[in-house]
Amino acid sequence: MTAKRLFLIFNHTITSVQQKDARDSLGVDEILDLPERLKPVWNQIPPDLPGISEYLDPIKKWLAEKATAGDYVLVQGDFGACYIMVKFAFEKGLVPIYSTTTREVVEEHTAEGAVRLTHQFQHRIFRKYGV
Repeated sequence: MTAKRLFLIFNHTITSVQQKDARDSLGVDEILDLPERLKPVWNQIPPDLPGISEYLDPIKKWLAEKATAGDYVLVQGDFGACYIMVKFAFEKGLVPIYSTTTREVVEEHTAEGAVRLTHQFQHRIFRKYGV
């Protein structure tokens, strides 16, 4: 059986819960983060560009060079960028996924009359795009 890998294309650091779930539910042996030089490309997509497909070419190139058909790609972030990268993943025979979460909101009223909201997200499962 070929080792499965998970490539990370998202704005966060993968949690230990997500790592365990990837290994247990997806059979992933290796988790590969975007190289440091590419993280700003994904994390800071210019909001004024009318089209971003070419802008994402360095990430596409990295994924095409490193990933093998059947590998997983966790894609989360800018909606348009996700669409482009999910489509690219399908074209390359990769399996694009995203993390589902539960969200807990804690509302706190301060002495100054302000309201502070704290959002806590907890990973639930990985879901394949298109299913």
